[in-house]
Amino acid sequence: MNFKTVSNGMCEGFVILKRCEEKKTKTGSDYLDAVIADNTGEMSAKKWDYSPSGLFKQDMIVKVRGTVEQYNGKDQFRIAQIRPVSDSDDYNIADLVPASDIGGEQLFGMIMSRVSGFKNPELKAIVTKIMEDNHKALVTHPAALRMHHAMVGGLMYHTMSILCMAEEICKIYPNINRELLLSGVILHDVAKTWELEVGGTGLASGYSTAGELVGHLVKGAMYIEDTAKTLGINSEIVTLLEHMVLSHHGIPDYGSPIRPMFLEAVVLSALDNLDATIYEVNNATSKVEPGAFTDRQWALDNRKLYNHGLSNTQHKVNF
Repeated sequence: MNFKTVSNGMCEGFVILKRCEEKKTKTGSDYLDAVIADNTGEMSAKKWDYSPSGLFKQDMIVKVRGTVEQYNGKDQFRIAQIRPVSDSDDYNIADLVPASDIGGEQLFGMIMSRVSGFKNPELKAIVTKIMEDNHKALVTHPAALRMHHAMVGGLMYHTMSILCMAEEICKIYPNINRELLLSGVILHDVAKTWELEVGGTGLASGYSTAGELVGHLVKGAMYIEDTAKTLGINSEIVTLLEHMVLSHHGIPDYGSPIRPMFLEAVVLSALDNLDATIYEVNNATSKVEPGAFTDRQWALDNRKLYNHGLSNTQHKVNF
């Protein structure tokens, strides 16, 4: 965390309240239970001897002072003082919010440059319209609430990462239909702009009600269906794109209503999982010293991961 040391062994700094709840102990005492975060990571936090006020909310930027303690083998911040930021506070939002090292607008342009070269007019028309219709949200949206690429511009970063891998794999396997695969890659998560609610920090604060009830896989397929009708396209291309979006999570346990059933859909699902996994492994191992193991990672089958120190744990992709 971006804290500075102050007197009496305490430290202080500006953080975002990623989660914030007023609770009671077993004896009936009030306390504030929170998760605080900045662009280096997040930490559980507690404010004991707390008087409920309803002042502190999720997604709020606050200044905290306190001490880092150990609880069940993990760091926990014991809050001594907490207050909302004021206009006179000197802080930089870039220090608080993880963000793509390449701007979302630039990534959007890189993606659309591929689309402009498509030879299939139907794929080109469908992808172009959906992307342009959602342009404003796409360039800033995170790719997830808490998991992989949960950062400002993360959605375009994740999409571009898979796009580059897809282009390379098409060189190795020329039987893959390149434009169909790239179209599926570009559209596979586009409905996350509809599924995730984004707060003032640019990070996802939760799921919309419709997002919870329907989800981005189904809504993404609906985008394709509606766009194709608007454009007067009714060929099998529409069905293929819908299937790729619906099946890209691979198995029902991960939310897909159907498994991938043709080559490009299988490749998309595999590359999506690979990019997310690389990000999660890198993110987890970057938080421990070389020669150490991480805590168990729920997103990775509850495995511990080892930082061997032989690779760069900075998550940066060469596009």
